[in-house]
Amino acid sequence: MNLYEHTIVARQDVSPSQIKQLTEKYSKIVEKNDGDIVKTENWGLMNLSYVIKKNKKGNYIHFKFKGNGKIVNELEKNERIDKNLIKYLTVKVKKFDLDTNYFETKEKSIADKKN
Repeated sequence: MNLYEHTIVARQDVSPSQIKQLTEKYSKIVEKNDGDIVKTENWGLMNLSYVIKKNKKGNYIHFKFKGNGKIVNELEKNERIDKNLIKYLTVKVKKFDLDTNYFETKEKSIADKKN
């Protein structure tokens, strides 16, 4: 099985319940095609580098999963027609970095270090 990291960027006006639905929808696509979700991260609302489809911000959702190329094709086919998404990216990796949380708030990381 190949290892993939997949990130989707949803529109800035998508509600938290819609973000949860998007996460579940794309997780089910991976599982339906014999894939295995290792980790899902919601990075939250962040500024985009440039305006994309009249959006200055986007909600980022990141998946780490194991599977074959068929899963990637199926994900991207569904994402092309999803009106709630702005962009998506899939990267094949050699191993997962499950320890580092790059978009954790500074206050939370300081509190975790104290405990």
